[in-house]
Amino acid sequence: MEGAVSIRHSNIAIFVPHNGCPHQCSFCNQKQITGQSFQPHAADVIAAAETARKSLKEKTADAEIAFFGGSFTAIDREYMLELLDAAAPYVKSGEFGGIRLSTRPDAISCEILEILKSSGVTSIELGAQSMDEQVLLMNERGHTADDVRRASALIHEYGFSLGLQMMTGLYGSTPEKDRQTAYSLAELEPDTMRIYPTVVMKGTRLYELYKTGEYAPPDTKQSVPLCAELLEFFESRGIAVIRLGLHDSESLRESMAAGAFHPSFRELCESRIMLDGLLSQLREKEVEEGEITVRINPKSISRFTGQRKANIRKLSEMGIAVKTETDETLDKYEIIIVKYKVKNR
Repeated sequence: MEGAVSIRHSNIAIFVPHNGCPHQCSFCNQKQITGQSFQPHAADVIAAAETARKSLKEKTADAEIAFFGGSFTAIDREYMLELLDAAAPYVKSGEFGGIRLSTRPDAISCEILEILKSSGVTSIELGAQSMDEQVLLMNERGHTADDVRRASALIHEYGFSLGLQMMTGLYGSTPEKDRQTAYSLAELEPDTMRIYPTVVMKGTRLYELYKTGEYAPPDTKQSVPLCAELLEFFESRGIAVIRLGLHDSESLRESMAAGAFHPSFRELCESRIMLDGLLSQLREKEVEEGEITVRINPKSISRFTGQRKANIRKLSEMGIAVKTETDETLDKYEIIIVKYKVKNR
């Protein structure tokens, strides 16, 4: 069972790697992304739940048993029911808050949703990846944007929490297409979003396209500005971004060949949001160099300074010295310039 389950953020993540998926997408090498190819069974689900009982104690009521890594509703029906039947008693007894799963947009139907509802499933995430038909085709997704819309509407209709997943920098995409994907997905009113900048894994079609020079994926530096923009956009719409960037693992590091990966990718994006916000205010005040004092939430100190004080260094290179004050009433990205002294004016 080693590598089959993990407990993070009060959730039990059980990986069902590449099981049931009818397509081999251009970017997919799930064994390397998840770090394992083990196929869990009922005994593994029960063992994971019992382990969580002991480690989470009274916090289990807020936790979800989560099936990730494959196309859960497209796997063999008997196998799917085996996993659900093992998890369901923990939800129906009230010990755990629900069951979360990820699947393909074209693997959702009324019949499937009836089964999931009766089994205690509470949250369904759809791997949309893009809402651009050409990008979906070029990356061999095997579903359409309309499949995403139809499945999302059904999930809402049946009362599940809807999660959507998108990727940036895919083969054939552009920043503007990625923005349009984000806008289209927001219109579907998801409760949660995951944003994954593309990472090229060895053994995939994207890797072959990368080696021939036909595909040049955006790197981390190129991806941060766009992903920061998308993060701020979704949060402004009240949509929680629960993942930004792939989870770090040894197997991922060994197998990735190119693309946008950083173990603290979200932090990079949040720091970029704060830097851009400050620079915008400085332009409005026509401050080009000098000393400023800013007020921010104390929990945003690291966001504001940036990794290894990258934002402070950037401002220093522009001739701006920064002092900070804290105010717990401010929002996490909010910056108030309380003092500024402009040189040579």
